[in-house]
Amino acid sequence: MAAYTDLFNRHAVHTADAISMVGAFFMRHHYGLLIAVGIGSGLLIPVLLGGLDSIDLLVRSDPLDWLLLLGLVFVAWNVNAGRIRLLAGGVGIQVDQVRALGIQIATEFSIAATPASSGGPVTYAWLLNRQGMGMSRGMALYAADHMIDLLFFLTATCLLGLYWFIVPGELHLGLQMSLLIGGLLLILGGLLYCIHNHRPIFRATGWLMQQLRASPRTRRKVARWVLAFRRSLQLVRQFSTARLLGVYGLCAGHWLIRYSLLYAAIQLLGGEMTWPHAFLVQMLSLTAGQLVLLPGGSGGAEVSGSLLLAPYLDASTAAAAILLWRFVTFYWYLIAGAPVFALMAGQPLWQRLREKMSDG
Repeated sequence: MAAYTDLFNRHAVHTADAISMVGAFFMRHHYGLLIAVGIGSGLLIPVLLGGLDSIDLLVRSDPLDWLLLLGLVFVAWNVNAGRIRLLAGGVGIQVDQVRALGIQIATEFSIAATPASSGGPVTYAWLLNRQGMGMSRGMALYAADHMIDLLFFLTATCLLGLYWFIVPGELHLGLQMSLLIGGLLLILGGLLYCIHNHRPIFRATGWLMQQLRASPRTRRKVARWVLAFRRSLQLVRQFSTARLLGVYGLCAGHWLIRYSLLYAAIQLLGGEMTWPHAFLVQMLSLTAGQLVLLPGGSGGAEVSGSLLLAPYLDASTAAAAILLWRFVTFYWYLIAGAPVFALMAGQPLWQRLREKMSDG
């Protein structure tokens, strides 16, 4: 028993030190203020739009409802961890489920804690690098991961568009759906162009290095990195059909769960809204959040989400739903992800993120 107690105490101290390191890093580099502004605006905006009744709704809600939503988040994390394992296995790197889950949670924390989600790809590649994968290959897998996400959202958006064109009374959303589909197609087409036509990318990169007056050594280093990046993407294209279908299936499962959270929150608070509407609200809100240079898209996601819910819910219910949804998809990512990020990444990744943020 004494041995177990000692092990628990040492783990608790290690975790406490890791959390302290997270706090110290953000405060030292002014990211604490940035996150504080993001959290403050994210909490204040829905309350201003929905009034104090929205807080009363949350206080009177069943704690089991919150646990249910957090359970769905944990399931979604595990599903995406399976996707990480399939992607890494396709390039010869074996990652167990627990470590893949840690990579997933740490990456989600980094996405939530940095402006425009800029820390996500660095964290993802860094943690896979510690499993024996090169950084450029890890970045390539992250890019491939997001290409698969784009394919899923393109499919989902097309299906939702058909739904609203078929269902009477919903034709006013057709223009929004068309714009979304067009944007996703342009993004996906750009990515595919970069894969198949790398020479113009090389020339543009060389021109940029020349304008920045980079040294010949730096130019060669960047060129080697871009080439390795493209080769990694080409390697992903060589995955077996079964593996690609598995990755896409897990991608769909992850996003279907994650994009059901707002719908579940609305239902648990006594509101009425169809799942397709809730899906679209989340998609548009998170897109708007990316335009706001605050961690997690705070402010933009809350404003757009509240406005999009306004035609279907009263102000207090809409605000409460936004607060509950953002808690499980943003604040919880920070709370649960901070110790995992610190324990898995350590001080070297803090330094790399600091340099990336400074360069940006």
